[in-house]
Amino acid sequence: MTSNALNINLNSEIGKLKGVILHTPGAEVQNMTPENAERALYSDILNLHVAQQEYSQLSNLLGKLTRTYQVKDLLEDILQNSKVRETLVEKICRNENVENYRDILDNLDNEELARQLIEGVLLKKDTLTDFLSKRRYMLKPLHNFFFTRDASIAINDKVLIAKMANRVRERESIIMQSIFDFHPAFATTTVNPVEENKLNPAITIEGGDVLVAREDVLLIGIGSRTTSQGVDFILHRLMERKENMHIIVQELPQTPESFIHLDMVFTFLDKDKCMVYEPVITRPNRFQTVHISVQNGKVKIEERENILVALKNLGFDLEPVICGGTLDSWNQQREQWHSGANFFAVAPGKVIGYERNVYTIDELNKHGFEVIKAKDVIDDKINPDDYQKCVISIEGSELSRGGGGARCMTMPVCREQVEW
Repeated sequence: MTSNALNINLNSEIGKLKGVILHTPGAEVQNMTPENAERALYSDILNLHVAQQEYSQLSNLLGKLTRTYQVKDLLEDILQNSKVRETLVEKICRNENVENYRDILDNLDNEELARQLIEGVLLKKDTLTDFLSKRRYMLKPLHNFFFTRDASIAINDKVLIAKMANRVRERESIIMQSIFDFHPAFATTTVNPVEENKLNPAITIEGGDVLVAREDVLLIGIGSRTTSQGVDFILHRLMERKENMHIIVQELPQTPESFIHLDMVFTFLDKDKCMVYEPVITRPNRFQTVHISVQNGKVKIEERENILVALKNLGFDLEPVICGGTLDSWNQQREQWHSGANFFAVAPGKVIGYERNVYTIDELNKHGFEVIKAKDVIDDKINPDDYQKCVISIEGSELSRGGGGARCMTMPVCREQVEW
């Protein structure tokens, strides 16, 4: 545990990274069968050994560039506080309707409890009902937790706790709120829609859909994971507090599943560049782009041509880099499917993405981004600080099959201010 609390400060997508939360995939990824893969929001079963090798490259790379935190370590830390432990276990048991089994969790030590809350708690077959049950787990594994982006969202100095679209992921949000509320490593205030007096059941909002463009500008995607009611929740809070903010809302296709979040079709790369999946973001289509302006408690809502036009009206002059390149729409579709638009910036003009998306990487290179390999940075052969713009390529043939990229697998908590 650390005594030097890091103030949550996240007011851009590209400022130099000062802290990021990760979760190395573990047995929870392996605890899956073809039968439950769809319920777990996967379209395929991952090879854990290969996924861990690829993930270690991402985590080792980020360890070279910034301060990193692991969810499991943070969780184990807060469980040392008996009151926090009791409250967290009670909340999880109540939420997943397993109060009758609470004694199983109470008898675990902190390290084992942290592990099982993530990897799953096996159902003891010591009653006839449980013996005859087809359930394998009392608490199901959190198969998606290595996508740390989704369960909590740092916005300026606060953390918005996600209201997940699927019950299978709700425990992720509960764990992340407890970490931000009680771990001494972080100084912040959490905001959770679930704790509102009159929760609208239609509210859902996930971190992959929320991009902090600037301290006064949010981009939010609405589609299969985030609803318009989720955006309205943020809107009402801004109005109540007389906070000024611009929210650019982008409608997303409901299918295929590769469009689940905004960051699968749009990410920031630099002060003047962004990655876009052209068919959804810049080509004429039926998906609306809306600009919401909240100024002194008053709201103005207008439609815009697309995200780039909306951002230009707010002082961002962005050159789009096309996911999959400009020559073949099939390449665009294939690479978007494997998170080809999902880049994570560690500093302005310095981004991380999957090397498997060769057409996208080549397109970045054409726009002035030097292509360097994560392994060379890890081995101290190359320093990203020596480049004005670079894309650091990571291995991801297995990880990408889980349905997310570098941005999905990272939850930044602090960035340096960007001089716009």
